[in-house]
Amino acid sequence: MLATATVGFAVNFWAWALLSPLGPRFKDGLDLSSFQQSLLVAVPVVVGSLGRVPVGALTDRFGGRVMFPIVSGAAIVPVLYLGLAGHSSLTALLVGGFFLGIGGTAFAVGVPFVNAWFPPERRGLAIGVFGAGMGGTAISALTTVKLVDAHSMPTPFLITAAVLAAYAVMAASVLRDAPGRTVPTEPLSRRLAAALRLGITWQASALYAVAFGGYVAFSVYLPTYLRTGYGLTQADAANRMAGFVLLAVAMRPVGGWLSDRLGPVRILAGALTVVVAGAVVQSFTPVLAPVGALAFLAMAAALGAASGATFALVALLTPADRVGSVTGVVGAAGGLGGFLPPLVMGSLYGAYGTYAAGLALLAIVAAAALVYTLTVVRAAAGAGAGAGGGEREPRAGRRRGRHHTADTPA
Repeated sequence: MLATATVGFAVNFWAWALLSPLGPRFKDGLDLSSFQQSLLVAVPVVVGSLGRVPVGALTDRFGGRVMFPIVSGAAIVPVLYLGLAGHSSLTALLVGGFFLGIGGTAFAVGVPFVNAWFPPERRGLAIGVFGAGMGGTAISALTTVKLVDAHSMPTPFLITAAVLAAYAVMAASVLRDAPGRTVPTEPLSRRLAAALRLGITWQASALYAVAFGGYVAFSVYLPTYLRTGYGLTQADAANRMAGFVLLAVAMRPVGGWLSDRLGPVRILAGALTVVVAGAVVQSFTPVLAPVGALAFLAMAAALGAASGATFALVALLTPADRVGSVTGVVGAAGGLGGFLPPLVMGSLYGAYGTYAAGLALLAIVAAAALVYTLTVVRAAAGAGAGAGGGEREPRAGRRRGRHHTADTPA
């Protein structure tokens, strides 16, 4: 079940990220401004993020067996539209990108689905492994431009649509919801309101907006940044972005695994410290090899680990029948965290001809998240895991959580 869900996440994220590698090509072909190009790659991000809120709540009610095929099948329509007709103007691309956001909602299906299959002390690793499906963006980065150059613009979109269709059929045939899964009976609006009253919802949302938001922002804007700031070719920039993505993907399950053993607050604090240092270094626009490359790779590893640690925290402190609703809200915050930075970076570069201010802002935001983690989140994690548990005895705290933590709000 974990493997099938992870494949579905990767396939849907592959579709969700199709426009990003082609951003520079559309900029040149359609004579777009830096802001218009940033908007083009950011629209699928914000729609996919906001859509996670209802999709997560619907997954609580109907389960991943129903929702995975529905989301995957629905994503086929905008993929085909963009490949066959929707790439000739900015308006058409924005319309297609809006509905392409459906692919980004798959995350809110997979987290509650996977969460229900594992005991609390193993959920950090399990959800981290599922989260590695965000590597679907690397598939897009590595293949989209090459397929367009070798064949035609529709080619990557047609291939992705076929893979989505195949996965939808497989998911409908293979997926099974966990035995004894808690099915809420309250209306959707009431469940969302209850999720919003939980402290963990807002704490995890703030952290995920920085961790996953930073990852999304770099994954959609890094090709443009490298091409504009360092003069790389489109293919070279896309390949380097893929390296960033793959490292972040690899570190996400590591972050979850470490959180199961050391506690999510410790992992979040360490990862955010690395992000602050990397952003400060890169704000001076150092030479790409080796300083700039090392700064970006360090940030990729840290953002991936922090994303895994955030959902280890969610799995530890969220009531079992609220995981989908909380995941939807937290996932939306993460996606929205990735929506604004590309727009800010494009605007700042257009105004000042440098990305330094944008990287300095990232350092400031990450530093604020670090302070928040060490104060508010640490206190909440300790209280939620019970006296003597939490960060000092994370594995024991998880075992106690099987009886108490997973069924009581923070």
